[in-house]
Amino acid sequence: MPAQTDTAPIRYRVDIHDAHAHLFRVRMVVATPDRGGQRLWLPTWIPGSYLVREFARHIVRIEARCGSRKIALRKLDKNSWRAGRCSGALHVEYDVYANDLSVRGAHLDGSHAFFNGTSLLLAAAGFEHAPHELELRAPRTARANRTPPQAGDGWRVATAMPALEVDADGFGRYRAPDYDALIDHPVEIGRFVSGAFDAGGARHEIAVTGRTDVDIDRLGRDLARICRAQIALFEPRSRRAPIDRYVFLATAVGSGYGGLEHRASTALLCARADLPHAGLKGVPEGYRRFLGLASHEYFHTWWVKRVKPQAFAPYALANESYTRLLWVFEGFTSYYDDLMLARAGLIDAAAYLSVLAETISRVYRDAGQRVQSVAESSFDAWIKFYRQDENAPNAIASYYAKGALVALAIDLALRSRSGHRRSLDDVLRLAWKRYGRDFARSGQGLPEDAMPALVRDATGIDLRREIAAWAYGTRTLPLARLLAPFGVELDWSAADQTPFLGLRTATHAGDLTVTTVLSDSPAMRAGLSAGDVIIAADGLRVDEQTLKAWLARRGSGSPVRLHLFRRDELIEVAVEPAPPPRVKATLAISGGRTAAARRRRWLGR
Repeated sequence: MPAQTDTAPIRYRVDIHDAHAHLFRVRMVVATPDRGGQRLWLPTWIPGSYLVREFARHIVRIEARCGSRKIALRKLDKNSWRAGRCSGALHVEYDVYANDLSVRGAHLDGSHAFFNGTSLLLAAAGFEHAPHELELRAPRTARANRTPPQAGDGWRVATAMPALEVDADGFGRYRAPDYDALIDHPVEIGRFVSGAFDAGGARHEIAVTGRTDVDIDRLGRDLARICRAQIALFEPRSRRAPIDRYVFLATAVGSGYGGLEHRASTALLCARADLPHAGLKGVPEGYRRFLGLASHEYFHTWWVKRVKPQAFAPYALANESYTRLLWVFEGFTSYYDDLMLARAGLIDAAAYLSVLAETISRVYRDAGQRVQSVAESSFDAWIKFYRQDENAPNAIASYYAKGALVALAIDLALRSRSGHRRSLDDVLRLAWKRYGRDFARSGQGLPEDAMPALVRDATGIDLRREIAAWAYGTRTLPLARLLAPFGVELDWSAADQTPFLGLRTATHAGDLTVTTVLSDSPAMRAGLSAGDVIIAADGLRVDEQTLKAWLARRGSGSPVRLHLFRRDELIEVAVEPAPPPRVKATLAISGGRTAAARRRRWLGR
């Protein structure tokens, strides 16, 4: 790519300083700093993950120079600094510790390098809307053809950030129009398997890092079907993607799951066993889970990266930004992620309904959904959903999972009340037209109270009462009634036949430890507490399996004496097991041709 002579007012150079110590070195240049002393700051959170993570704590060394002269750099608070006066270009050099193997932060070792700009790239106050340039330097290697390969050997770059001048491996200069764009393009550097496909007039690339036998061609074909289905949802006429290029960045590990959306890419963490291998037949559960994750994050390309809550337009990254609409943006996305697998023809109706039944079971087995609304859950994400403790199942509703069920309820209600001519699809398309496609012109996100009017404008149907009850209240969703016209029967059964104590346990260092005591359960009434270590039942030593077997043998209604340690004190409690609760949902297909036709319009082929 030919070199360009223009120079951005804010420039960075990122080097892999010491892979084994997990240290990036960043050199930043502010061409014309504030004459009164330039303030520098780092975000405290990353969009899409609503928890203050304090990324500045990972900066282990920082200094500033004006030309060749070292100048003072005074820390102002937890995430900002002010440099001394400088009449020329300000040069800042700092080292960042990067050992967070997740999609939210930065990670560097001998196998690869990954970072989000929110973790590495300081912002220059007052210059956030100016162009920014990023230079990625290839790791130094002592000699070629080393055995075994060392850090840096054969490493390449994968990122959706527009390139200015790069070599064949992607090292070189990149440019972003502003700081917000700069930090919205994660970067992967390492040895990875790559593939590409076209969808909606845009090039889509895949980079899979980690030891894996992934069938990249199969993965590309399946992702292409998902992407095309989503593009057709939002742009049924033009079928054009809102981007020219998109990159899936996937890191495969032994056990892991997570994703984070960006404007033209996504960072994914997955179990390597969930990726497709050569000769894989069908879409088994693990692969379906990965495709659902990729579908979820790709859906965000429209639904949160462009159509977003008004509270996020623009993002305020130095402190929390509050909205009650995460149930709309994460919940609706969680509804559509697996639904798009069905509409893309990757899973059939029975497989989709099985996944949906799992979501229903997960939501209704815990009391939290009867205590907290999904709107409240959205607002309190900063202090509750991302900081769950032992009482979370009793107190917190998931704006992801229950938000998906609210989306399902709205969709089915719209379909039935419109004679199956309107749906939630129409609501999304209108929101995209008003707040996404033309967002640069309107300059505003979705107002906090806009959903009922948006639904009415898109479909002609008034669901104000239903939205108030389902999203802003804790009323049980009428799923059985809503599913019936589509030939889907909802039934409930016990997850197993073991008498119910209302405990969740885990084994730590050989100890059977109580992790959660469920509300209004036999265990809570008997006085058990999270942190208790159960050592015996009716005088017999137990572990997780033997306790379950003993309860099954005794049956419900017959008290069981549990001996346990609370801290270092031995205590005894009597618990009377209850019959197992009916919290497992099952969805079965029924009905005749009319119901089948409605179901096909909902689920696709």
